[in-house]
Amino acid sequence: MSAPRRLGAAVGPKISVTEPTTGPSPMVPACSARASLSILQQSGTTRLRSCRLILRVFLPFTAAFFLSYLFRSINALISSELSSELTLDAADLGFLTSVYFLTFAALQLPVGIWLDRFGPRRVQGALLLFAAAGAMLFSVSKEFAALVLGRALIGLGVAAAFTGGLKAIILWFPKDRVAVMNGWMVMLGALRALSATSPAEVLLDWSGGWRGLFGILAALTTASALMIWVVVPEATPAKPSSNGHASTSLKTIYSDPRFWALAPLSATCAGTAWALQGLWAAPWLTDVDGLPQAAVTRHLFIIALLLGVAALLLGTAADRLRERGVGPQVLLRFVATAFIAAQLALILQLPVSSYLLWSIVAAAGSGPILSYAILAEYFPKESAGRANGALNVFHFGAAFIIQYIIGVVVAQWPSRDGHYPTIAYQIALGLNLTLQAAALAWFAFSRLQREAWVQLSAFRRRPLGRARIALDSTAPGCHPVIGFDRLNAAQRQVAFWRLAGAGSVSLAALLGLTLAVSVVRANVTPYTVTPARRDEPLAVLPKAIIPDLTEVAGDSTAMRDRLAL
Repeated sequence: MSAPRRLGAAVGPKISVTEPTTGPSPMVPACSARASLSILQQSGTTRLRSCRLILRVFLPFTAAFFLSYLFRSINALISSELSSELTLDAADLGFLTSVYFLTFAALQLPVGIWLDRFGPRRVQGALLLFAAAGAMLFSVSKEFAALVLGRALIGLGVAAAFTGGLKAIILWFPKDRVAVMNGWMVMLGALRALSATSPAEVLLDWSGGWRGLFGILAALTTASALMIWVVVPEATPAKPSSNGHASTSLKTIYSDPRFWALAPLSATCAGTAWALQGLWAAPWLTDVDGLPQAAVTRHLFIIALLLGVAALLLGTAADRLRERGVGPQVLLRFVATAFIAAQLALILQLPVSSYLLWSIVAAAGSGPILSYAILAEYFPKESAGRANGALNVFHFGAAFIIQYIIGVVVAQWPSRDGHYPTIAYQIALGLNLTLQAAALAWFAFSRLQREAWVQLSAFRRRPLGRARIALDSTAPGCHPVIGFDRLNAAQRQVAFWRLAGAGSVSLAALLGLTLAVSVVRANVTPYTVTPARRDEPLAVLPKAIIPDLTEVAGDSTAMRDRLAL
């Protein structure tokens, strides 16, 4: 069965139509033929509607999601060109690539609110124009600060690529097909990694370098934004509620102990996998494994292929295990354990096929599929968008920090011809491995964590209980239930705005630090001094340009006489 037919089968309802009999039967009523014809007409109408939804909703948002993944991992292919042309070290390259995740993470919570209020068509179509502007700025920039700004605009522009697609599927597709369509979108969008290997290398040669490549990507992003504006139908957005449900939902998400048991493991595993796939896989294969560029491209192609397949396989496996009473938590623990074992084998350089180890790394990059399924069990449908956005803040925030820190750690060792020693990569990856192991232990022993959270919640509720007692004693004319509800609502609003203010200040400080670092690095002129080896003869200057010492001494004496006069 071809891919379009499988998509149609995934969208359309499962209607069983029996074959008509050849002869009359006294047991069949007279209206059976009419009923069968009605079912066939309904099935045909449903298939036609499913095809329209795929063409007008699914494919435009999947194309935008495809571009966001391509922007995320394209620097792994052009890292050597960027380093040589702009004289960037490992820390500069890691910072330049990871700033994409910074702006992406900063907009996750606002994007969730905008999607609920304005709909995915308007939000996605508008933000993609920022990504196109960032790609064009990146293609023409010659300074490090301008490159950082362009990369940041790209991350801002594709911040709604994934959550906007999920929101569109929830709005237009049947409820029983949402999970399947999510899996198809992730798998097709993850095929960007395939285009970021051999096809992108061909396009890189054809366009004349990485600047021409980003110019083409800017044009494709603009076309994707226009397609969403023109093709996607307008949906009626949900009206913002005035009774504080949005703030209550965010408070519920961030106060749930199950969320804090899941977030560290999902963030560290996904962040490390994305950091490796997006940038550091190619330098590892080149510097540690000593592979040529052709072999590195083959490895990246295999990683990309398995990244797309793993997204669909993990979603299907989670559904099958749920039917047998096994939750996605068990599968997430297994994926995290396999990911940690693969990284340990890479660090220790065990005699295991590198294709197998990097395939496990690619599969771990699709682990958030399981995290979203776990959140769907924890929170109701009305809070699903905000819950996914709250978790995405940790995903992309961790990817930014890990990708940049790996570059900082690797840059502590001197490079030779643009290559760093093996120990630098081993220590950088080992630090991340320690965090992942601690997060896995925290998630595995989540029952103890929940008990600790209950004790903390009880301690925090003591001032609220004293407020209730004071309210009952000082306000005899007010009904206790009404007064306490008002006090509770006011405290929720205060807590929400404090959280929003703290998050805004933190993000503003982080963005300011980012721009400051980029400006400082832009004003530093790097100089490279290559010492001579023992077996290398020193260069001998020609005799004609060696000055005569007697002439130098005579000139010095004449100069002293002039000064004495």
